[in-house]
Amino acid sequence: MASAKCTAFLRYQRVATGSYAEVSKMLATIDLSAGGLLVFDDATGAQVDYPWPEGYTWPQPEENTPAPEAEANAQPSVGRPKLGVVAREVTLLPRHWEWLAQQRGGASAALRRLVDEARHNMAEQDHERRAKENGYRFMTAIAGSLPGYEEAVRALFGHDGKLFAERIASWPADIQAHLAWMTRDAFTS
Repeated sequence: MASAKCTAFLRYQRVATGSYAEVSKMLATIDLSAGGLLVFDDATGAQVDYPWPEGYTWPQPEENTPAPEAEANAQPSVGRPKLGVVAREVTLLPRHWEWLAQQRGGASAALRRLVDEARHNMAEQDHERRAKENGYRFMTAIAGSLPGYEEAVRALFGHDGKLFAERIASWPADIQAHLAWMTRDAFTS
């Protein structure tokens, strides 16, 4: 498994990038007393606190990791835990339940097939959406007060890569470069 990576900025300048451990070592050599340090998880664009406490476990890049809330709400005694099956509540209209009941394997099997098909068919759009959301998290935290921010957000979610690039063109070079890298898959379709 690849180790989690992050990038640190001191005001608008990128000062460290790499694994969390590598960035921590790099930051230990820099005078941070003036403030303005922001560290971002490269997989999500989310801002992370620094310094990390002793024994801190860095986020691991996994696409299919359930949310902590979902794990807490899961009831391990129900379902088929050895197969990874988790029972949860699903609310549907009566016509949906009627249709599901008529499907091969019953409602659960039909729902699993429908979800797998949707995941397959929507993989590219989901990847593109995540790239936009990750870029948005990053730019909101570090560039929210820069000129053209609102227009850049509209271009990002409006799927206009050319206009997005124009709106961030006057921003500091390190912010532009990191944002371009984070949103590299946001305008693919």
